[in-house]
Amino acid sequence: MMHIPKTTSLVVLVALLGAACGDDDSSTSTPTPPPETTAAADAVPVIDPGDGGDYAPELDPADFVDGVDNPYMPLLPGTTWHYEGLDDGEEEVDDVVVTDERKEILGISAVVVRDTVSDADGNLIEDTYDWYAQDREGNVWYLGESSSDYEDGEVVSTEGSWEAGVDGAYAGIVMPADPAVGHAYRQEYYPGEAEDLGEIVEVGAGPRTVPAGTYENLVVTRDWNPLDPEVVEEKTYAPGIGVIHETKVEGGDAEVELVTTTAGQS
Repeated sequence: MMHIPKTTSLVVLVALLGAACGDDDSSTSTPTPPPETTAAADAVPVIDPGDGGDYAPELDPADFVDGVDNPYMPLLPGTTWHYEGLDDGEEEVDDVVVTDERKEILGISAVVVRDTVSDADGNLIEDTYDWYAQDREGNVWYLGESSSDYEDGEVVSTEGSWEAGVDGAYAGIVMPADPAVGHAYRQEYYPGEAEDLGEIVEVGAGPRTVPAGTYENLVVTRDWNPLDPEVVEEKTYAPGIGVIHETKVEGGDAEVELVTTTAGQS
């Protein structure tokens, strides 16, 4: 499945966040990350965030705002996106909706986004709840996900699920406040399970036409995961919309496009 989810260098990002939250609850305290897995350690970096694997951002709830209105990733409750495409020759449909639910993570109130992927016959392949929050600078942080894979209507795996502050997992940035070409960043960090990285490769791109319309002033990212090092993806984001196109540029044949979208309410 091609996950639609979804800046500055790590040093700047951590500096923006200030001191850690003083929560005494061990379930939300900042954990010590476990060592890198062999697969990740052996991968030749396609994207290098420049931290040498020493990543432990300290999130202060006071640094976060209530909603997510970054122009390249607006998450207003009720917003929907409907994507269609192919993954290794198989038709897939991806429906994303911003729910009106919230989840508290590390003392931060996160927006809950549901992402469901189905095959051409409507059979559920994956059902994921993603958790996002925006800091005062406008960076959109990814705080985790609860993901279930399905076969024949039954859950067969929850691999890839994680939550910032639990079992060595850390939040990452999925859309920076001020995208700049060449800036690389961690989108998530749960060693051995979730290690997506992103890099801004184009700003002000376009126009690009997808079934939902023609868009300009686009941001294009390259996404890579050292746990699956052969695969490189590109995502294209339109202002006021979010992701309009996603494709594998290495390691497979997959492409999805935005077909329809509906705006939510602030």
